[in-house]
Amino acid sequence: MEKYQEIERTIIKKFRKTIWARFVKAVKEYELIKENDHIMVCISGGKDSFLLAKCIEELQKHSKIPFQAHYVCMNPGYTKKNEEQIINNAKKLNIDLKIFKSNIFDVVDETTSGSPCYLCARMRRGCLYKEAKRLGCNKIALGHHFNDVIETILLSMFYGAEFKTMMPKLHSENFKGLELIRPLYLVKEEDIIAWKEFNEITFLNCACHFTEKVSNKEEESKRKEIKELIKNLKKINNNIDSNIFTSASNVNIEAIIGYKKNKEFYSFLEEYDTKGK
Repeated sequence: MEKYQEIERTIIKKFRKTIWARFVKAVKEYELIKENDHIMVCISGGKDSFLLAKCIEELQKHSKIPFQAHYVCMNPGYTKKNEEQIINNAKKLNIDLKIFKSNIFDVVDETTSGSPCYLCARMRRGCLYKEAKRLGCNKIALGHHFNDVIETILLSMFYGAEFKTMMPKLHSENFKGLELIRPLYLVKEEDIIAWKEFNEITFLNCACHFTEKVSNKEEESKRKEIKELIKNLKKINNNIDSNIFTSASNVNIEAIIGYKKNKEFYSFLEEYDTKGK
């Protein structure tokens, strides 16, 4: 058995409950993949996107629903070393990876003086949508996982003063007919790390040269603060992460002061007096 086949086997055997079952549940529960979909699977070089690629491959083998997948990596200006590691990992995992280049890092470097992350993320998303259109895809799959979801909820509350989450799928506002899907939505990061370590694969942590310039950038990030907070809260209540996640689909509108829908704000006062009569 080839090494890549052993790695594939761990997904559906050793990590069946923690990774494969959760992946399949998300695909079914949120209707992420449908018959004759053409999906562009985006690989950044990290553990999450490479695992996503292998899960999509396994789904193609076992699913009765026919769909096509394209495995794509956008190089926004990675160092030669980082690009080579992505290529080598793709070969190790037997992924037919196509790389296309952009000059995003250079553009962001020239136009921003503070944190470049927001602009970089927007530009990367735009490039990925254009490539998906070029390939004739109707969906783009990203490797965001369960922890990204709950961290987004708390980040929005603490620093954005609103309650919202990272959705399992979204329609593109600027590219008609394209959807973004997140098949690892229910898979926990700790299980992705366990899969990576069990198979002894080294993935990129961050291939961004901005974080390489500022060594403590990651330590100062708001997302890392939230990660640490959740970690400490789990010491008190081990179900805290699941409770945060469930809260986003268990909203009690009767106990909400206000909410937004289609960019319109609705206040509890609009119906308050009529309910008391």
